[in-house]
Amino acid sequence: MNDITAAWNIYRTRFLIKARQLSEPLFFVDVLGREQRGQPGDYLVESSDGRRSIQPRKIFEDIYVAMGPADESWGPPLRRGVLPSELRPRVPTTRRSASA
Repeated sequence: MNDITAAWNIYRTRFLIKARQLSEPLFFVDVLGREQRGQPGDYLVESSDGRRSIQPRKIFEDIYVAMGPADESWGPPLRRGVLPSELRPRVPTTRRSASA
């Protein structure tokens, strides 16, 4: 079916999200065990159920349209200035070899 005259439809993304643009590199492991890595300019995205991920800037800005500041009641409660455990910087651990 190749009907170029079909009517246009308007679409939107299915869910609203909350996001902030990164000003420094960020790495964390999300609740599903996936590594999330972002560079300055990328976006930290939080869904309404509290799941967080990082979206590259080019993809994020192509998909999402800003709707205004997020309400403080959005998502799970957070204490101001305290990062959730999955967003705390991870310090690499060194393994000692069995021969050491």
